[in-house]
Amino acid sequence: MNVGIVGQKGNEQAASLARKIAVTLRDDGVAVRLDEATAAALDRPGTDVSAMADCDLVVSIGGDGTFLYAARGAGTTPIMGVNLGEVGFLNAVAPVDAVDAVTAEVAHVRETGDVRARELPRLRASNGDWTLEPAINEVVVQGPQRGHGNGAELTVRVDGATYSTGHADGVLVATPTGSTAYNLSEGGPLVHPEVPAIAVTEMCGAESMPSLAVDVDVDVAIELTDAPSGYVISDGRTRREIDAGTTVTVTAAEEPIRIAGPRADFFEALGKLQ
Repeated sequence: MNVGIVGQKGNEQAASLARKIAVTLRDDGVAVRLDEATAAALDRPGTDVSAMADCDLVVSIGGDGTFLYAARGAGTTPIMGVNLGEVGFLNAVAPVDAVDAVTAEVAHVRETGDVRARELPRLRASNGDWTLEPAINEVVVQGPQRGHGNGAELTVRVDGATYSTGHADGVLVATPTGSTAYNLSEGGPLVHPEVPAIAVTEMCGAESMPSLAVDVDVDVAIELTDAPSGYVISDGRTRREIDAGTTVTVTAAEEPIRIAGPRADFFEALGKLQ
C-alpha cells in the first residue's frame, strides 16, 4: 500500500506531524511518499505532488489551501484532510487524531481493498478547442481586467436557455466547495456540501444579476463580447486568454474529488469565517 503525505509549506507543525505519520506507517510496512517541500523540511527524498495520483490514499496536513494543492495532484485518489486550526471546510481530522485516523483507514483498505470516501464535484471549462484543468472551487470568465470602465458584456445560458445578458467584471461558477470562497466574497450563495448544485454569480454587474443555484449536471455557457479580450480562470491558478465572441462552457468534470475520513462540521467551519 502507498500513502502520500502533503504538508502545509513552511509550517513546522505540519512537518512534525508528517514525520510522525510517516514513521508509523513505515513501521507498519506501508510505503510513504512525501511532497517535495515537506520532504525538504525533514531532510528526506521528496515526490512531486502529481505523482500522488498513484497512491492509495493521500493525507493533507494544513488548511483548505493545502488540501486543494494536494487534490490537484491526487486526481481521484482519496484525500484525508488534517486541520491545523484554519477554516477547515475540507479538513475534518484534528492533529491529535491524525495518526489513529490514517492507520485506521489503512487497516480498512487492507481488509476490504477500498478507501471509504465521499465525492464532491469539480468543474471543467472548455470551448471545443481547449479545456482547462478541472476546478475544485470555481471557474471565472471575466474581461481583460476588473474595475470601473473595464469588464465585458457577458451572456449566461443554462442548458441552452438564456439566463442573463449584461455588463460585468465577470461571471463565476462555483462548486459547493467553492461557494464559501471567491463566490461568497462576490455575494454568491452558500451551498451545503451535500447539495448537488453549483452557484452562478455575477461579479460587479452594471445591473445586478441574481445569483443562481442550478443542478450540478447542467451546462453553463458564458459568452464574452464587447471587450478586446478576456480570461477564463480555473481556481485562480490556471488561466487562458480568450477573444471577444468566445463562449466558455462549464460542466461537471468526469473526475470528482474523493474525500476520506470523517466529515467536517460545515456550520462550525462557517463560524470561523466571521
